[in-house]
Amino acid sequence: MNRFVLRLTFLFFALPGLGWSQESPQLQLPRVTLSAGMHLIHAQVAATNEQRATGLMFRKEMPASEGMLFVFEQPSSQCFWMKNTLLPLTAAFVADDGTIVNLADMKPQTTNAHCSAKPVRYVLEMNQGWFAKRGIKAGSKLGGQPFERRP
Repeated sequence: MNRFVLRLTFLFFALPGLGWSQESPQLQLPRVTLSAGMHLIHAQVAATNEQRATGLMFRKEMPASEGMLFVFEQPSSQCFWMKNTLLPLTAAFVADDGTIVNLADMKPQTTNAHCSAKPVRYVLEMNQGWFAKRGIKAGSKLGGQPFERRP
């Protein structure tokens, strides 16, 4: 019995994704520079399931021109919530060509679902109000490497 408990404890703490809960912010993800008109965005890129699941959780602050770009394998309906997220954020649901499909303001530490109006591959989270202060809304286009056409 003790050997079984020891092995279960090892699996619980040693193997990623099997119960080990990250309680600190992700700060070392790859980065990409995006543009929204004349404004530059320095975004961390969350491209794996684990990175996307953690997102901006546990961050206590984020510089004004920074955000997080969530990248999915294929377009689908994307829904986000704010559990363990301490900052008020706005999510921009973005089509493959960089067009913002819709925006959603999200309240910290809530589990309300905020979903894309149509299937998208990208979601860009910024500090709440960043898009509004710059007049960026649904239909506006983002630029940068992720949105460039592939041959």
